[in-house]
Amino acid sequence: MPGTVGVYVPLLIARGRPVASGLALALSVVLLGAGASLYAWCVWSFATIGRGTPAPIDAPKALVIRGPYRFTRNPMYAGVLTVILGWAVLYRAPVLAGYALGVTCCFHLFIVLYEEPHLRGVFGPEFDAYTARVGRWWPRMRVRS
Repeated sequence: MPGTVGVYVPLLIARGRPVASGLALALSVVLLGAGASLYAWCVWSFATIGRGTPAPIDAPKALVIRGPYRFTRNPMYAGVLTVILGWAVLYRAPVLAGYALGVTCCFHLFIVLYEEPHLRGVFGPEFDAYTARVGRWWPRMRVRS
């Protein structure tokens, strides 16, 4: 699914567009690399910490709260969105930025309406404690006294 949403569809949308050069090319490489690396780190965390995969048929058996999940509850989705933005910059395609916005809305609805209630049902108080500590999309800033 992430390959379809983050690679196949954006490349289909961008088909025939010229590739950026200069600073835009460099920025796109950074975004594509950062997004792909973040996604790979999440998959690695699912496999090593959660003993599962992102696929629902082999979901993690343990709640994954380490690795990139220490900072935000949804780094895998953030990685895919970063890749889509990388394509938007690479092809100088505002339509891809709009696609990223639409995908963000779909991800958010899926998370709120299905994923979080499901995780709450599977992991109970452990998931509740995790959501109290870690933000859904953005890291929570802690003020030290």
